[in-house]
Amino acid sequence: MVIVIAGSASPKLSARVARRLECRLLKPELQHFPDGELYLKLGTELKGEHAVVVQSTRFPQDLNLMELFLLLDAAKDTGASRVTAVVPYFAYARQDKRFKPGEAVSLKTVVKLIQRAGADDIVAVDIHEEETVRDFPLPAKNFTAMPLLGRYLKKLGLRSPLALGADQGSEERAKIVGDEFGAEHDYLEKHRLTPTKVATKPKKLDVSGRDVVIVDDIISTGGSMVEAAKILQHLGARSIRAACTHAVLVGNAHEKLKAAGIKEIIATDTIETPFSVVSVSPLIEEAVR
Repeated sequence: MVIVIAGSASPKLSARVARRLECRLLKPELQHFPDGELYLKLGTELKGEHAVVVQSTRFPQDLNLMELFLLLDAAKDTGASRVTAVVPYFAYARQDKRFKPGEAVSLKTVVKLIQRAGADDIVAVDIHEEETVRDFPLPAKNFTAMPLLGRYLKKLGLRSPLALGADQGSEERAKIVGDEFGAEHDYLEKHRLTPTKVATKPKKLDVSGRDVVIVDDIISTGGSMVEAAKILQHLGARSIRAACTHAVLVGNAHEKLKAAGIKEIIATDTIETPFSVVSVSPLIEEAVR
């Protein structure tokens, strides 16, 4: 039998996954000791169960990771026959290689700890570099939320829509999103005019009078999106939206996006925010089944 265990960073997503799987949802007791240490209690034995631990590792990353480790270990230690770590937003994934001598490869360290804590397999959504999961020391699946974002956008009835990657690296994401709601796709290309001046514009398509959706996997500080929005406004876009899997939105990023003319931020519940209008629960259901 499958049981979904809700981490404190993903209560809504956990509940949605449990409903889709038509299984029991377990909400552990979580407290903090006066010195800040975590106290966690599942409150039940899990003998023979397939425990699906759903815990995003958004800010505060280290605290959410520690909770994840405790959840995995408690599930395994109380008799679960299989423990699946569902980490929708995977902290430290951007440090997936040693860029400079002596650097810690943080992703590798986190994955080791997840495995040692008791996970038999891992499920992630739009991890920073998809190919990194192939090198994990335990079975791992990475799903993309781009088709789900595209299906949501299809409901909006956009006029002459265009899915636009914020850079060339996001072109494939923009294509997947665009294909889902019948939109053309393109990406913003940078041209260096002088040593200090760079011009940015869509590579081939005109945006004038069109409803444009800028697509990326993550919005952190929002700097790239703000720059793109300003350019699109100058080029005559009818409206501008930002769509992403992970709305990290550091500091006042969402306010900067709004000030730059972005009409709407569309994100998933890998990180639960007011902008989480798309759920990745279908992807997790597919992984577990």
